Amino acid sequence: MTADLARRRTAVFVLFFVPGLTTSSWVTRTPDVRDMLGASTAQMGLILFGLSVGSMAGILCSGGLVARWGARLVVLAGTSAIAAGAALIGIGAAAGTGLGVALGLGLFGLGMGGGEVALNVEGAEVERLLGRSTMPAMHGFFSLGTVVGAIAGMCLTAIGFPVLVHLVTVAGMVLAALALVIRSVPSEVGRRTAAGRPEPGAARAAAWKDPTLLLIGCVILALAMAEGSANDWLPLVMVDGHGFDAALGSAVYAVFAAAMTVGRFVGGRFVDRFGRAAALCGSALVGAAGLALVIFVDNQVVAAAAAVLWGLGASLGFPVALSAAGDSGTDSAARVALAATVGYVAFLVGPPSLGYLGEHFGLRHALVLVLALVVAAAFATPAARSPQGARDAEPARG
Repeated sequence: MTADLARRRTAVFVLFFVPGLTTSSWVTRTPDVRDMLGASTAQMGLILFGLSVGSMAGILCSGGLVARWGARLVVLAGTSAIAAGAALIGIGAAAGTGLGVALGLGLFGLGMGGGEVALNVEGAEVERLLGRSTMPAMHGFFSLGTVVGAIAGMCLTAIGFPVLVHLVTVAGMVLAALALVIRSVPSEVGRRTAAGRPEPGAARAAAWKDPTLLLIGCVILALAMAEGSANDWLPLVMVDGHGFDAALGSAVYAVFAAAMTVGRFVGGRFVDRFGRAAALCGSALVGAAGLALVIFVDNQVVAAAAAVLWGLGASLGFPVALSAAGDSGTDSAARVALAATVGYVAFLVGPPSLGYLGEHFGLRHALVLVLALVVAAAFATPAARSPQGARDAEPARG
């Protein structure tokens, strides 16, 4: 590996880490934010709609922006928006205004929806240059960021540390990390300027008509929703659905995030040995088992242990399916951007809908929707087999 490629890989790792840190910093403070706002479950769902609006705007714009300006500029803008959104969430919570929190979530979603799609385009290119399964480890750094943020958030929640100071500090850390590594990301990745390349609109249209890519998109949608639902609702599910206090609810989320991290850092070996399709199918089944236990077993110990299965099951879905999308046909960057778009729609837009279901059926039973999607995804995983080699058709030996 050349020094430039090593720096580029490190930059991708850092750029995945900081959104994870920011996400869990916000998630672990959701019980505090809810109490500061005096919001009901339905009102929290409405506040989370700001996240939906922002993320959809970022997602819908990202592919075209990457094609025009390259991934680096979009990652720079998106990560900056994530930091600004985190600070605004804290300001809104401190002021007791749900609108302020919703606006902060909107800015946060804009950065996630746009910047993370672009970052996955860069990550897929680095994986291609390295010649081995690296996307799970890249997403592992996102999960590592959620672990660090969750542990910090749990401790800060337990001592009653101010939400505003917490989130503003995290925003400053994100901007500092961004300034250190962004220059290692090449400016031309994802940009379609060379003669003879398809127009962005034509490439997107062709990709959406590919049945293999659509099936891969179904897998991404389900497993990304399993991950996103935990990121938005797991502490509240444990508090409202299983009787944990706020600090222990955050601790269960930290357990989930740790399981996600372990699954992603070790998952690449399983992918290389058994193939993408088998790894994705196993992930879906394990995740479904964890969700079912959380939903249907009314026991705190079982619920906390099930969070491990939920995290392990959701860990490989997004990164492995993105790699499969990139190999599913020509114009890999366009395919990764489209697949990442599907994933971030599920990751950021799907979970707020659970607030409305939770108001009528309880948060635990609202997760039945996620469980059904994950079970269905297991049947779509054969679409992730690589067309280029025997790795998926015939598992590697030794």
